[in-house]
Amino acid sequence: MFIDSHCHLDRIDLKPYGGDFAAFVAAADQHSIQHMLCIAIDMERYPAMQAMVKPYPQISLSVGVHPNENEGEEPDLQRLIDLAEDDQVIAIGETGLDYFHGQGDMAWQKQRFRTHIQAALAVNKPLIIHTREAGQEALDILAEEGADQVGGIIHCFTEDWAYAERAMALNFYISFSGIVTFKNAVQIQDVAKRIPADRYLIETDSPYLAPVPYRGKPNYPLYVRHVAEYIADLRGCDTETVARQSSENFYRLFQHHLATPKPLSV
Repeated sequence: MFIDSHCHLDRIDLKPYGGDFAAFVAAADQHSIQHMLCIAIDMERYPAMQAMVKPYPQISLSVGVHPNENEGEEPDLQRLIDLAEDDQVIAIGETGLDYFHGQGDMAWQKQRFRTHIQAALAVNKPLIIHTREAGQEALDILAEEGADQVGGIIHCFTEDWAYAERAMALNFYISFSGIVTFKNAVQIQDVAKRIPADRYLIETDSPYLAPVPYRGKPNYPLYVRHVAEYIADLRGCDTETVARQSSENFYRLFQHHLATPKPLSV
């Protein structure tokens, strides 16, 4: 059984499923996808996303505004806290820093990040962290704000081993996306080999970043198996071991927040 720890289900292409979200969820069940964490990007689309996944206990939510979103509602601390009170919401984010797309003074992005961390601390729920070309600054802010009290996930990990070590010291798990299957992702592959068995997760970030052999095509949570298979090959174990370890790690991180907690042995 697999868990996709980061996907955007409101943005996937449902044409292969006749435009029917229920048919997609049924297909995910048939492909041994035990749970999916559907990640918020903005406030404008959040109510529709929330309504879409509400009937499905195998789908959880995060709430937050992506660091690249520079238009639309800017939720304050109380707004995030109120939204996070929903039992289906198990995390805050995705949030973080992105200097690849950002231009000029990024003080607004840093303040948004700090507000999200403060919301996570207020509701005692983990954080979903996005970083890109932000160096150590994202980890510095996490440390300054005491984010280790709630921990969370460094999603779509693209940094080196030293960065992973510091993130883990701050009580964060490392999540590998389809990027780990890319030929030039040597640095990420090194981390996937070395990371302790109890500190990693797997994800798709669908509909983005499809793994090999689907690179460049629309991504789906069903493809998380390919991420697991690649990591298993790197680590010299079988795919079932990666599925079990990453699932146990997910349930350990979110054991106090899932509406229907799962045992730590799955």
